[in-house]
Amino acid sequence: MEKKSKRLKTKKTAKASIDKMEAVSRKSKETAKKEFSIPVYNSKGKEVSAFAFNKDIFDGTVNKKVLYQAIVMYGANKRQGNASTKTRGDVSGGGKKPFRQKGTGRARAGSTRSPLWRGGGTVFGPHTRDFHYDIPKKMKRAAFLSSVNSKLNENKIKGIDVLVIDEPKTKKFKQIMKALKLDGKSLFIVDAIDANVRRASGNLAEAKVKNYKDFNTMDVLTCDTIVMSQAALEKLPERFKD
Repeated sequence: MEKKSKRLKTKKTAKASIDKMEAVSRKSKETAKKEFSIPVYNSKGKEVSAFAFNKDIFDGTVNKKVLYQAIVMYGANKRQGNASTKTRGDVSGGGKKPFRQKGTGRARAGSTRSPLWRGGGTVFGPHTRDFHYDIPKKMKRAAFLSSVNSKLNENKIKGIDVLVIDEPKTKKFKQIMKALKLDGKSLFIVDAIDANVRRASGNLAEAKVKNYKDFNTMDVLTCDTIVMSQAALEKLPERFKD
């Protein structure tokens, strides 16, 4: 019951997040297609340039229904499906008839592993199963684009010229986060993950570093801010090619 309530709570939170994003999307649809532009900072937090997104791809449109399908799929695919019980055939023992058929006054019994007996099998209990399923590639791509558009609508995407540190120290990585004024969970997207960056960010629960080819809809929706390197920003449209 506790696991079920957690899943329901997660679904409600995701639905509320989608409602909010669609409301922002409706506002953006009322106006003409606009070109999104974000500031690009260096590791000290100083703005060095700006990056303009391709307005033919990133137009601020959020498809609520496709987003919902993707969220449910990713949630289902996380389930391990390990819950399992033993039926009367799986429980060890019970091969001998516990007492004679007639004359005892008791109900007849053929095995001590009957579901009616203590120590017996379980009727209609859960068994290991695979919850994994997939949605079409075009739908998955549309959901991913919607998630990125939602962050653009909320001004939650920042650029960084290059994400590199000279030594694998958590303190060094936190200095970059502080310079960029990041609050909550942050998702860093780069074109190639530096070994020092990978090690330095590993201890931070509020930071996740991913390659631009590997992050998905759930990564975008579960973070507060996305920080993308200049090279990753330039290569991001490759994710939406047929």
